Amino acid sequence: MNKLSFKYFTKPLIVITLLVNVISGNLLAQAKNPSPLNFPTPRNIDNMLFYIQRDPNINTAIYAINYQQNGKIDKSNPIKAYWIRYAEKGEIKDFNYLQRKFAYGIESKLLNNEEFEFKFVSYKKLPLTLKKIDSDQKYHVFVNVNQKKIQLEKIFVRIEGGSFWLPNVKYAEVTGIDVSSNKTITERMLLK
Repeated sequence: MNKLSFKYFTKPLIVITLLVNVISGNLLAQAKNPSPLNFPTPRNIDNMLFYIQRDPNINTAIYAINYQQNGKIDKSNPIKAYWIRYAEKGEIKDFNYLQRKFAYGIESKLLNNEEFEFKFVSYKKLPLTLKKIDSDQKYHVFVNVNQKKIQLEKIFVRIEGGSFWLPNVKYAEVTGIDVSSNKTITERMLLK
């Protein structure tokens, strides 16, 4: 190859190399969980619908169906929520008053006999639906994120600093089954 042809290929080759590095770096950054913590996966939790994990510790908020003694869902309070405090040897604890009223608690309303809408007390812009599905006769939670309907399994909230009353929430990642494709997906949303 002579010097002239090498000169013509050098600039496009450098540009292509830079683009590939930038794109692959962005994809890698999106796919990675930047949290320095290793989060356990809750297992064998009775009636669990989904869970929430967040910085700054590995304690996990569990959201489960609240059945009455007769085996039917409690329509006035269809979801019970509590901690598995993995940072404290897996102790199970109810949310305290402040957590229930200002952070992790939920408000729900009955839509019809087997369907409820609920929202988190701390972020009311994200309505979720709890409903019984014909195919398995079990309750599941559904949410719409980035124009995708997702059967919810978990939420990860990335927090960097701030305080209890004003945490610096960078984003939330919603993981579950994409209803249209029946595949597991994770969708990131910025909370504003």
